[in-house]
Amino acid sequence: MKKTILFSLAVIMVLSLLFVYAKSTLKKPAAVNNNLILATTTSTQDSGLLDYLLPYFEKDTGITVKTIAVGTGAALKMGSDGEADVLLVHAKSLELAAMKAGDAISRHEIMYNDFIIVGPASDPAGVKAAGNNALDALKNIYMAGSPFISRGDKSGTDTLEKALWAEAGITPDPKNYFEASAGMLATLTIAEQKNGYTVTDRATYLKNKDKLDLAVLCEGDKALLNQYSVMVVNPNKNDKINVRAAERFSDWLTSDEGQRLINNYGIAEYGHPLFYANYKPGS
Repeated sequence: MKKTILFSLAVIMVLSLLFVYAKSTLKKPAAVNNNLILATTTSTQDSGLLDYLLPYFEKDTGITVKTIAVGTGAALKMGSDGEADVLLVHAKSLELAAMKAGDAISRHEIMYNDFIIVGPASDPAGVKAAGNNALDALKNIYMAGSPFISRGDKSGTDTLEKALWAEAGITPDPKNYFEASAGMLATLTIAEQKNGYTVTDRATYLKNKDKLDLAVLCEGDKALLNQYSVMVVNPNKNDKINVRAAERFSDWLTSDEGQRLINNYGIAEYGHPLFYANYKPGS
């Protein structure tokens, strides 16, 4: 009888030890990561759009967004290097190249506005005479020898501007062509200081026009369309990519609510949106 009791106690002790060991080695559920890194173009920041949109997104989802505003080229490089979770950019040719390279797993066009050519109100190069023809406007700037300030940062705006010069068949004169290597607002400020011209997205210009002595001189050319897309970075880049939060951000921007909010931004202040939502389901 005594042996039976001792054996039973031994079994209980062994089972207890096995239970403690199993409990200690059991993996705890991974903590939910509610932090999102957004790499985006400076125009979404300088226009005030993100300051308007992100509080709504964070309230709806509980996800906190860290924004890094750089040129589109730099934002795409961050995605390629696995240094961001999601991208909000505006250079279609570069975006498609990134998709082909496997840097992102999705791309959705979500909104657009337009580019404009701005410069001194006195318009010494006669840009207004070109009407809404962007190529003729650049030709007039070139022929007049007027200063032109380029972003020079491989951003979406920079990509568009350089494509326009190429389409016009013009190589800008280095004596009059200055690369700011800066964001849109800084480039506008330099254009004002040099009494020169530049290409800008309309939203950043409108948001800051009271600080600048620059006038809109060329607009309305279909070549000046400014399309924005949201891209989810490929989680295979590294194990820190928060693909769950990135997909929620993409889904939110393409949702009825996200599209409604985009369309509302700017109406109260300017009487019209600064960005026009244009997501098409399935695209």
